[in-house]
Amino acid sequence: MKHSFWLVGSAVLLACACSPAKKEEKPLQFTVTNQASLALTDKPVTIKRGDIPGLEGHSGKLPLVISASDTIASQWDDTDGDGRWDEVFFVTDLAANDTKTFTVGWAEEAPEFAPRTSVRFGKREGADIPVHPALADTLPADGLPKSVGYQPYQTDGPSWENDKVGFRHYFDGRNAKDLFGKKTSAMSPEDVGINSEGAVEDNYHVMHDWGRDILAVGNSVGLGGVALMIDDEPARMGVTVNDAVNNVEESIFQIVKEGPVRSVIQYNYNNWQTHDRSYDVQEVSSIWPGMYAYKNAVSVDGMQGDETLLVGLVNINNDHELSEIEVNDDWVVLLTHDQQSYEKEWWLGMALILPKAVYEGYTEAPKEGPLSNTYLAKLKVDNGKPVEYFAAAGWELSEEQFTDRDYFTQYITHLVEQLSAEVTVDWEE
Repeated sequence: MKHSFWLVGSAVLLACACSPAKKEEKPLQFTVTNQASLALTDKPVTIKRGDIPGLEGHSGKLPLVISASDTIASQWDDTDGDGRWDEVFFVTDLAANDTKTFTVGWAEEAPEFAPRTSVRFGKREGADIPVHPALADTLPADGLPKSVGYQPYQTDGPSWENDKVGFRHYFDGRNAKDLFGKKTSAMSPEDVGINSEGAVEDNYHVMHDWGRDILAVGNSVGLGGVALMIDDEPARMGVTVNDAVNNVEESIFQIVKEGPVRSVIQYNYNNWQTHDRSYDVQEVSSIWPGMYAYKNAVSVDGMQGDETLLVGLVNINNDHELSEIEVNDDWVVLLTHDQQSYEKEWWLGMALILPKAVYEGYTEAPKEGPLSNTYLAKLKVDNGKPVEYFAAAGWELSEEQFTDRDYFTQYITHLVEQLSAEVTVDWEE
């Protein structure tokens, strides 16, 4: 994608070259090196603000990442909420052990890039009030659909996606994570989950050109949702669709960043009461292009030391075995593959990619009850310390070869290797 700043920059360099009294400035460049012996596709690269040489000499301007004469789709993210961007984020392809050189340009404002990630969140304040887009919301314990008499949220809560797959979170007290299968790399329409009058409507369990909701979640926590093991019993953070009052006093959602190459959303669950205890839980979900997965980071405050963090892998329509795969020293995978979509129409593979250092095996939830029909990965985590993992899904209408279990397993293994591969950024003097 080309932009006029390059022409402006070129003109400046030509003007300098024509004046014998001025020395031509050497363009600021950096290299990205793939440390792994495998090719990387859409590999994330993060550059911290403080690492960019000469940034203070370009006050108020944004550093653009240029390869040859093309501007690479990037974004400038404020990660600490102080109103100033902290890092530049982009993705790039790298051959095995390859080094790629980029040039820095400068712009007054961010160019527009074709979106490869997206977040959608809509809410309404009454049954007869149309849904409107929102960046954040706070849900009190008595604000559930059964209590207020209507569903406040478009698609029951936020949805997020990339060019491969989409997900949604039941922010209406259930706190489970659902799956959108995609048939196109384009972002799904903004009106998914509402009708022409702006009312909440379940119109995504039927096929559209972009895809559809394909996963039966029930009383599980879906694909990558969380719970706690307390006294050898899985405790659900939140309630079921039939409950009118939440066991979480206050649930807060916000869109941290919706960008062309990375979107980040955050949940804070304050005063979750269970087993005569109180916990505060934070989840941060992020997604970037090129992978059939999202990343989740979870921390729990209030732990007494006898709890285990549980990460769910719904098991409603799966009749085949669960695979437990140690990919490398860093990651272990729990994987299912079956015709486990709604009504078992299509082949669907799902996987949890879990940090091996804290992984303690898995268990199964009961077949009935408020937390049921799911495998539960067990992670031993410290109080207040975030743990990161990935949740992935491959649908046959997204990629035909996902009908084959071996192919899906190979894809997940390769994805883990991609995630594990390290890249380094070096500035040229």
